[in-house]
Amino acid sequence: MQLESCGELGILTVDEEARRLGIFVAYTYAWLEHRMVFKHYPLEEDVMNLVSYLKGRYTLEKLKEDPVVRAYRDFFWRIGVDPTKTRPSSEALVRRALRDSFPRISPVIDAGNIASAHTMVPIGMYDMDYAKPPLRITVSRGGEVFRPIGGSEIRLEKGVPILMDSRGVVMHIYPHRDSIETMVRETTSKILIVAAGVPGVDKDLVKKAAELTAQLLKKMGWKWCEAVEVV
Repeated sequence: MQLESCGELGILTVDEEARRLGIFVAYTYAWLEHRMVFKHYPLEEDVMNLVSYLKGRYTLEKLKEDPVVRAYRDFFWRIGVDPTKTRPSSEALVRRALRDSFPRISPVIDAGNIASAHTMVPIGMYDMDYAKPPLRITVSRGGEVFRPIGGSEIRLEKGVPILMDSRGVVMHIYPHRDSIETMVRETTSKILIVAAGVPGVDKDLVKKAAELTAQLLKKMGWKWCEAVEVV
């Protein structure tokens, strides 16, 4: 993505129905001009530092007492999702780290996962070659098609918080499921990073999650806007 695209921060909005649920986001762009080849996994030290940090701060038994974890669990209950069955993605990542099984999917995706586990804030990453701005977070009217990563196509019921592009493609069910249509690929070179905020979570923490993702990408040769929009 060209540097001038950073001037387009503002293309993602949260409409009034979504705001009534307490939804807010922090987001930024990152882009790759020259793909780097690494002899070794480039984020190994970051993963090790993350696991050490999390083990020093949490246990599996006490994790649910963390106020940020509670905030996302409360939001899940509010939107009709049982967080004991479908955990917030950030909590699920921390649980895996505490069990020494932190996932390594690809360095780019892992950058978001590391930032998410560190802050407890869910992170979404979207290939902007496959999404058409402007984007908005809204509430489903019912009947919208969603094609999740690792799942079958579904039609949404009314009242589901979602991220949509200008074509009506459902990119994300807020804040826990991403679409295969705009997912990050091995060939991805333009990324929108979105940190998901809910009631009870500090905006600065959500902003930090987006910034940390971008900084980890920067270590691997990506550039970013050096600015985060909070809406």
